[in-house]
Amino acid sequence: MGGSFGELLRECRVAAGLSIGQLAKRVHYSKGYLSKVENDLKLPHETMARLCDGVLDAGGSLIEAARSARDRVVDRAADAGLALDRRQVLVAGTGTVLGMALAGGPRPVPDERVVVGMRTSFEHLRTLGMQTSPVVVLEPLVALVRTVHALAQENPEPIRARLLLLAARVAEYTGWMNQEAGDGQGALSWTRHASELARAGGDREIVSYAFVREAGLALYRQDAVGTVELARQAQRVDRASPRTLALAARREAQGHALAGDRDSFDRALDRAVHLLDASAPDTRAYPLLGSTAPDPAELARGWSLCDLGRTAESAEVLDRELARLPVASRRSRARFGARRSLAHALAGEVDQSCATLVGTLDDAAHVDSETVRTDLRELARTLGRWHNHGAVREVYPELRRVLRQRY
Repeated sequence: MGGSFGELLRECRVAAGLSIGQLAKRVHYSKGYLSKVENDLKLPHETMARLCDGVLDAGGSLIEAARSARDRVVDRAADAGLALDRRQVLVAGTGTVLGMALAGGPRPVPDERVVVGMRTSFEHLRTLGMQTSPVVVLEPLVALVRTVHALAQENPEPIRARLLLLAARVAEYTGWMNQEAGDGQGALSWTRHASELARAGGDREIVSYAFVREAGLALYRQDAVGTVELARQAQRVDRASPRTLALAARREAQGHALAGDRDSFDRALDRAVHLLDASAPDTRAYPLLGSTAPDPAELARGWSLCDLGRTAESAEVLDRELARLPVASRRSRARFGARRSLAHALAGEVDQSCATLVGTLDDAAHVDSETVRTDLRELARTLGRWHNHGAVREVYPELRRVLRQRY
């Protein structure tokens, strides 16, 4: 294969028996743009590389070549003493709130009503987190982790273990809300703290799920190798339930799709489906870990088909699965709705993309999610290619408003 991305793209296109014009029609980019990329006059955009990889059945080689091309540009800039612009993330400083003791001396051992009340408080915050900005719930979540952990430290067994497990669940969700707020370092810190609390409380389940959460962070960094490896680590943890193993296999499948590896994606997702079918309802006294969607494996399939360049199939699956999500699950509806509209746009279905985007933007405006905005930015770039299209002109101002919005 050729040394540059353009050379590799040309070789793959010729091997597939397509002219540059035929390829342009299939990926919905202009012939002139693809010609400039093939001649290395333009840096390849990852979305274009992903679509070409899918159409040309390149097995992820074009995706990897596009990333390598961009990395070389960054390295050359660094060698020249230049700094490329990068988006800043928030730093929450979670280390200042982990493991603090409560002031005022010892308190009576909490009874069952107190423990249930603290769990109920967490469930209310989690319900609120499904519908509004993470900024709204982060401060009370941090306070709740602090309180429950401190109570665990000053009480004997068996109440100590129960409180540690509850604190671990709250800390894990706090990590997720940090990720939604765009704070990757805070998300990682809270996720690892959740794992430590769970180990101290004697629960291996969340230890496995913490790797699933870390794999999710890698996924949003576009780190396919890291996503797969962390998801596999989750599957190697002893005593993890079939459901958690299923969520780990699901995340592994998403990592393979990000790398353009269709066969590994199919195998991992089939394993996730089998494990979900084998899992029993979670009846333990602690909140459920992970997705509460009716069929998380199918949502992941719809998400990943877009990464594999099978955009029309992706849109079809997500159309079906989004209809099954409860209206109250605004965060999930915004996340997968943005991906659905992107899939429609990348498939050239501009009117359908804009039509589905209207409701998604309302959900996205309420939940204020950085992970949702990642796909919305890509969608804005994609729809920008049809900036004179009537439906695009109608929806674009609201799309830009949501992208600029910050709580």
